[in-house]
Amino acid sequence: MSALAHEVVAMSRASSDLPRRLFRGLVTALVLLGAWEGAVRGLQLPRYMLPAPSRVVMVLVERSDFLLQQAWITAFETLIGLVIGAGAGIALALMLSVLPLARRYVLPVVVVSQALPVFAIAPLLVLWFGFGLASKIVMASLIIFFPVTSAFYDGLRRTDPDLLDYAWLVRATPVQTLMLIRLPAALPALGSGLRVAAVFAPIGAIVGEWVGSSQGLGFVMLQANARAQADVVFAALVLLAAMALLLRTIVDKATRAMTPWQSETD
Repeated sequence: MSALAHEVVAMSRASSDLPRRLFRGLVTALVLLGAWEGAVRGLQLPRYMLPAPSRVVMVLVERSDFLLQQAWITAFETLIGLVIGAGAGIALALMLSVLPLARRYVLPVVVVSQALPVFAIAPLLVLWFGFGLASKIVMASLIIFFPVTSAFYDGLRRTDPDLLDYAWLVRATPVQTLMLIRLPAALPALGSGLRVAAVFAPIGAIVGEWVGSSQGLGFVMLQANARAQADVVFAALVLLAAMALLLRTIVDKATRAMTPWQSETD
């Protein structure tokens, strides 16, 4: 069977399995929410300790304008941070793959920098970049930066040796080898790094808002927690989870479109 036929079969199977997977996910979510609602009502837990899902939905409806406005601010910080962090990670991975000197001196610094917890450097970023959007965008970019760099660099250095031998036989230049062989071969690894980054991107923005901000979902959760408004905290978490899932889905579709030749199994 040809590669095109395999791709058509895979796409048809994925499309036929989609309603089934959605149904299973919906059933699981309803069971968990029902158990949560029953536990809160049966144990008569106070609202400030654990609100029922019905109460969280009520808060989402009653304060939808305010919560959506704050969610948009966090989403903007996340998107800009994702673009900057992914771009910087791709550029550094390319530099590490072609410059031995960078691998010796820059790569260890990048690895060591990831040992620092984000909460430790968040106050410094607020001090350096202020309480506005800049510090939150930088924080999101830093969290996204390493997964993209690591995944893409691994993909670039693990190119099929046979392909590299072929490039040497046809006397391809290093630039031609990079652009025509190593880079396309590393795109699946880059896609994996971007999918991971899409999940972590909102965390950077939220951490930045916790440290110093007057807007955004992180600020809402911080203020609501100080006032024992657990239902508002959960409502903000619902919006944050929806944002992360939507961003992950968009990035997943985009990265799969970059590598249509890659076979996938669910």
